[in-house]
Amino acid sequence: MNLNQPELTQKALDILRNPETFQWYFIPLLAFVVYIYFNEISKKNWNAVAAGLSLYMVHWLYEIANALIQHFSGHALWTVPEGTSYLLLVGVGWELSMMFAAAGLIFVKILPDDAKMKILGVNNRVLFAIANAAFFSIFEIFLATTPAFHWVYPWWGAFPVFITVYIPFFLAANLAYDWKPKTQVTWIGSLFALNVILLIVCAGVLRWI
Repeated sequence: MNLNQPELTQKALDILRNPETFQWYFIPLLAFVVYIYFNEISKKNWNAVAAGLSLYMVHWLYEIANALIQHFSGHALWTVPEGTSYLLLVGVGWELSMMFAAAGLIFVKILPDDAKMKILGVNNRVLFAIANAAFFSIFEIFLATTPAFHWVYPWWGAFPVFITVYIPFFLAANLAYDWKPKTQVTWIGSLFALNVILLIVCAGVLRWI
């Protein structure tokens, strides 16, 4: 299996939803995210709100999948073994989750007004998704050098994260930004319902994650 420091999986499980790790900065982080969403809502910038929620829903689906991988194989692809004010699932603490809650809304601010415009022959929505994904993947290299975040398998690193995680995240945000309201609501609502059902069943009933 060639695991890197498999004991870090157990460290993450030991603090999973453990209230003893709570820190007061949990609350201002939540306030920050609520503020930026309410700021966009007050401006009726519904497309930005949809982009933010779209990325966040995809993020939760990935985190649930990572936790299920941990349950069925013994180890997740990534873990947060320490340094969080509250570990929500094995691979995501409160701080990371709040960052992803804001990321989609923030990064669509740099999108051109014309959804069909091409840059270097590539549709700008796709190009910006790739660029944003590259930035996050490179930053994750730094995170993986800290005690607070860990890539469990040697083959799981910045490039697979770039391809399989961050490009889908930012494509979800950038594409949702331009969809019609009905499509936005259907997409986000469906993902929300799926995530809630998975959390209720897998975390609440079966206690797998």
